[in-house]
Amino acid sequence: MALPFHRRIFVILVTMTAVPTTLAVAGWVLSVRTLAPSAGARASFEDVVTSARALVQGVDTMQLTPAGRAALRNHLERVSNSASLARRGETYLRYYTAGFAIVIVTLGALVLFAAVRLAGHLSRQLSRPIEELVGWTQLIRMRQPLPAGMPARGAPEFESLRQALRDLATALDVARDKELEAERLRAFREVARRVAHEIKNPLTSMRIAVDQLSRTVGPSDGRTDMAMQVMSAETDRLERLAREFADFGRMPEGAQSEVDLQELLEELGRTGVPDGVRVTVEANGGRRSVMGHYEPLRRAFANLLRNAAEAMHGAGTIDVGLAGDAAGLVVTIADHGPGIGAALRPRVFEPYFTTKADGTGLGLALVRQTMEAHRATITVDETPGGGATFTIVFAT
Repeated sequence: MALPFHRRIFVILVTMTAVPTTLAVAGWVLSVRTLAPSAGARASFEDVVTSARALVQGVDTMQLTPAGRAALRNHLERVSNSASLARRGETYLRYYTAGFAIVIVTLGALVLFAAVRLAGHLSRQLSRPIEELVGWTQLIRMRQPLPAGMPARGAPEFESLRQALRDLATALDVARDKELEAERLRAFREVARRVAHEIKNPLTSMRIAVDQLSRTVGPSDGRTDMAMQVMSAETDRLERLAREFADFGRMPEGAQSEVDLQELLEELGRTGVPDGVRVTVEANGGRRSVMGHYEPLRRAFANLLRNAAEAMHGAGTIDVGLAGDAAGLVVTIADHGPGIGAALRPRVFEPYFTTKADGTGLGLALVRQTMEAHRATITVDETPGGGATFTIVFAT
């Protein structure tokens, strides 16, 4: 059975420290023992002392001169003193070497103990953050939120890795949400395309029938004339619905060209809003053109201006701003109507969501689809003083 990760780190660190420490202690002890005098040297010195004493006992000191006897006696005393000093030195050196060996072994044990404690500390400092981050990967895989509490202790680099995982989790959540939204929009577009196709043929027949009835019915029949007006109005509404379904069901196609947004917005301000609505277009003198499809962009901006005019009940001023530079182009369309509640703003671009009694819920969804096809983003916020402001950002 394999050891846990922190145990393996602990064993490796202890081994890397204990083996050199043990070898060093053994080498120091052997070196001290080598310095101690050997038993053969002591025996030789004792032989010298014994032979000196035998020499003194075998010499007839009476036949020696006084100076000779004094020299012999002095020699014997020095040999005896040297032997005593040698015995004391040997005893001292024996105790000294033993004590020094004990000190070395004690220091080695302390070093080994410190190495074990340090290895345990380092193994925890390494294993705990790694185990924590491994657990975080499981949470990311299961799409669960990462813990926001105090992280486990570890090197500062682990905190950078934690932050990187948090950023990764956030990016993955955003990417998943975008993918789900894109898949949902693809499904909506497919449904819209099929609905538009199914409505088109019956709608054409209904339009022909209404035209024929309007020519054959006399003008004096008031009820019939009212019914024909209702049928004609409802046919027009169905035709507009089918057209919006068809537009939503397909992406802009064909070659792109340079579209002057200032010129387009000024032209829509003159022709695309009721007479009681005034559109002011202000530009910063910078970039004003984008590469795109003219007709889809025209329909998208016309839809935004029409919604703004309807929000103000056909009277008031719509403020349009263009701010362009090398980094991109920003278009803002601000009305001064009742505005859009904060709770509804995240949903206004969803397909089939509408607050109008006769709305289809595809207008702003089609606007967002068109802007995304042109690498632009659209958001809605509150206009200072009341109203709604749509902001479109075209990236370079």
